[in-house]
Amino acid sequence: MEEIKEIPDKDIRKLYRPRVIDPKISQLLRISGGIQITGCKWCGKSWTGIYHSRSSAFIGTESGRMVAEMDPELVLRGEEPRLIDEWQDVPNLWDVARMNIDFGARKGMYIFTGSSVPPQNSTSHTGTGRFASVTMRPMSLFESGDSNGSVSISGLFDGKAVVSSLSKMNYETAVRLICRGGWPAGLTMDADDALVIPRLYSESLINSDLSRIDGIKRDPGIVRSLLASLARNNATTAKTPVLAADISKDGPVSEQTVRSYMDALRRIFVIEEQPAWSPSLRSRKRMRTSPKRHFTDPSLAVACIEAGPAMIINDPNTAGFLFESLCYRDLSIYSSAFGGRVSYYRDDSDLEVDSIVEYGDGRWGAVEVKMGYKDVDKAAANLLRLKNKLADETVGPSFMMVLCATGGAAYMRKDGVAVVPVDCLGP
Repeated sequence: MEEIKEIPDKDIRKLYRPRVIDPKISQLLRISGGIQITGCKWCGKSWTGIYHSRSSAFIGTESGRMVAEMDPELVLRGEEPRLIDEWQDVPNLWDVARMNIDFGARKGMYIFTGSSVPPQNSTSHTGTGRFASVTMRPMSLFESGDSNGSVSISGLFDGKAVVSSLSKMNYETAVRLICRGGWPAGLTMDADDALVIPRLYSESLINSDLSRIDGIKRDPGIVRSLLASLARNNATTAKTPVLAADISKDGPVSEQTVRSYMDALRRIFVIEEQPAWSPSLRSRKRMRTSPKRHFTDPSLAVACIEAGPAMIINDPNTAGFLFESLCYRDLSIYSSAFGGRVSYYRDDSDLEVDSIVEYGDGRWGAVEVKMGYKDVDKAAANLLRLKNKLADETVGPSFMMVLCATGGAAYMRKDGVAVVPVDCLGP
């Protein structure tokens, strides 16, 4: 079992690329006995876990798994915080660590990382009161160095003025960033080589990952068809019957099967659901409640339809849905810094706003996503319509923003709507 007793500055501190969630992890280590970092594979959980730990054990290796099964206490022994990477391969580690936290009565004992949710009933305790949880995603544009971060989401909530800043983004650049994705390993690669990462990920999903999480054998052909259907319906509220009908063209697939496969995709953090937002528990408006579905990174959607930058560039409609997923990813990452979440609004009059960013204390901001600068006026009008429609039901938005791929600069319109290229946005 690979062991790291100390983390030399030259090995990690100088190489590690900071993540938005880092301050949250540091805080949780001060107040909880342990933390659990979850998220899809290859998003950087292990690297972040090593950065915040003082010793580590890697359960994903065959030898590490064998030792953990024979002697959990040995694996958990080491300088604290102790990283246990891919712990879900030996779920009993969770219960042993929980007991150690109870008896040790110390903070920041363990960092558990995992790229899937263990099967139900594989642990005897949820960890409530002992473990705090945080979710990691692939890198945002700010984390990967592709955004200057001059417009801060937190700053907008605090009423800070939008700093006028220049964007380097254009349509082609946006599409290439969508296809590359936020995978840390791709940042040091040649641009064409980086495009291979999401393709490898999708093939891994099809051939092994979905069966490995719980030992249930799943048909690779159905997995491939379902992933392609989800990619074609990316950033929409397409329901199970629609997906089942779509993938049944090559042979009947039941809705129950689709639900089972979808649950597996959620458990390995490949698919995320963006919930619908209701401004008030007593709202008189009839709200749409079906969640939107996104791949955890838009590059996976591109890979699952076997496309690339050239194909997406020539299909602006598909590019628009993929860009919405990129913006959802980044908004979710930035809002995680203050414990917020990202939902969407749609009512029975078909008024829809792409993203509602909630702060957690009742404040909220409304965001429309547009690839092209020519659509900014229409998007701004939609945001103002929402503000006026909810004027008698809730506190008004802290900000209204059009998030775009082109436009040249971030600025504030006279009507109070901020226009921000996505490569100017940050936490």
